[in-house]
Amino acid sequence: MTLPELDPALPLRLPAPAKINLFLHIVGRRPDGYHLLQTAFRLLDWGDEITLARRDDGSIVRTTEVPGVPPESDLVVRAARALQAATGSPFGADIGVLKRIPMGGGLGGGSSDAATVLIGLNRLWCCGLSRTRLQEIGLNLGADVPFFIFGETAFAEGVGEDLQPMSVPPAWYVVVAPNVAVPTAEVFSEKGLTRDSEILIMRAFAMHTTRNDMQATVCKKFPEVAEALSWLSQYGAARMSGSGACIFATFNSKEKAEQVAGLAPQGWKVWVAEGLDRHPLKGWVV
Repeated sequence: MTLPELDPALPLRLPAPAKINLFLHIVGRRPDGYHLLQTAFRLLDWGDEITLARRDDGSIVRTTEVPGVPPESDLVVRAARALQAATGSPFGADIGVLKRIPMGGGLGGGSSDAATVLIGLNRLWCCGLSRTRLQEIGLNLGADVPFFIFGETAFAEGVGEDLQPMSVPPAWYVVVAPNVAVPTAEVFSEKGLTRDSEILIMRAFAMHTTRNDMQATVCKKFPEVAEALSWLSQYGAARMSGSGACIFATFNSKEKAEQVAGLAPQGWKVWVAEGLDRHPLKGWVV
């Protein structure tokens, strides 16, 4: 597909969708300490928004504040600088971030933001990098970044970077965000964490009983997650996404999902989202 040229004088407003892990199994551990996973990633039609404007002075400037995240450690800034380093581009960027995805929620917010920056700047700076090359750059930023660049529902292995496209039925999701941020590294270091789940074959995984191997550990450490899981389980098969803290359940219709979301205790952060088969920016890179 031939894409139209962008006007570098105009800022881009681009989506950075959230993801859920339909399941997450830990099947081993590498000598360097990284855990080997099997999971299924699904995009949601809800998430953050990234604004990009090209600069001609080479500077990378985050134009919005993200509470608790200084610019130098923000993945959007690191992604832009990684693309500069990989391509030698003389351009810079003003980067704005409208955060909706909760941090520490297991929905991939930071990784999705970084992927959108890589995809957007690859076009805005006319770098011409392939999807595979952008995924390689993204992997150095975080294990989930390659998935968002891959851009479609995927069965993932390795540390999450070995991706194969897969089909899942249309679905609506109720997502609950407990008022707690779960530190991924801390959960992975827990001694009681399951690390020897059976290795599944993608085409047969639906016939197996799946789960999230991190869920029990997180629920023990964070009562807020256990409470959300217990509440949502009244209405459907609820499960934690990623390393938590967010909980989701699957429904066949928007109406049913909205009905359940409307029953949430007052003050809870709950929303309804539809599953996406393809990233909105899938066609921006080949």
